[in-house]
Amino acid sequence: MTLHLSTKLCGVIGDPIEHSLSPVMHNAAFRELGLDYAYFAFHVPKESLKPAILGVVGLGIVGLNVTIPHKLQVLRYLDHVDEEASRLGAVNTVINRDGRLYGCNTDGIGALRALEQNGVTVKGKRSTLMGAGGASRAIAFKLSEHVRSMTILNRTKSRAASLARSLRRYRNIEVKVKELTEENLSETLRETDILINATPIGMWPNVDVTPVRKELLPSGLTVFDIVYNPIQTRLLHDASKRGCRVIDGVDMLVHQGAPAFKLWTGREAPIEVMRKAVLRALKRKFGS
Repeated sequence: MTLHLSTKLCGVIGDPIEHSLSPVMHNAAFRELGLDYAYFAFHVPKESLKPAILGVVGLGIVGLNVTIPHKLQVLRYLDHVDEEASRLGAVNTVINRDGRLYGCNTDGIGALRALEQNGVTVKGKRSTLMGAGGASRAIAFKLSEHVRSMTILNRTKSRAASLARSLRRYRNIEVKVKELTEENLSETLRETDILINATPIGMWPNVDVTPVRKELLPSGLTVFDIVYNPIQTRLLHDASKRGCRVIDGVDMLVHQGAPAFKLWTGREAPIEVMRKAVLRALKRKFGS
């Protein structure tokens, strides 16, 4: 990567951030299109979020992706948040337009496109979502436009209940809330078509951890894990052994990144280039 005084900077902020493959993905896309842009990962603890966002304006950074744990808190430091992200209460993409910061959320469309690309018909299905954080909120709102019902399970039940209340305010859909326990999972998965893990459970370096014990996964279930590092989480490995359809997090990473890329550059993202860059990086890290 060659940097110039004219190079436009983008990045991702989070804590932790060492696992992120967004720099690999976006820098491959910039090179493919011959754009004078560069993308970096910035480790930003919770207490440093405000000065980090102020630094975006001060340094002239073009745009950011926002990941755990900042997707909800970042809203208070932005000048404008679009309607969808405002409803969600979560932002994963920031655009710097002449010193004013605009927020939106591309996680929901990224998840929906990942499911559709893998041949999953979402309309009319019964869905179960594990997690109630920023990514979960975006996925819940987008899927609720299509699915028949949704069950939200979270270790802190009050957070799941808050998400359910938001959904009911804007969507005419049956929403159930449960604590994320083995007993509740066992009961819920018997009446689920699509299971989505929107928690960081199973993410590197905790690759031997899973949110669902293998024996609870019924054959024929679609299991989508938004964790992409590693590409095959313990959950997906177990689900595959149980005869489930499995979808990894790479497709969501790419499809949530593509609209952010266009917002920053004005160009359509080279999706296949981005996907191949991520897969190469994962193969180097974890082997084939």
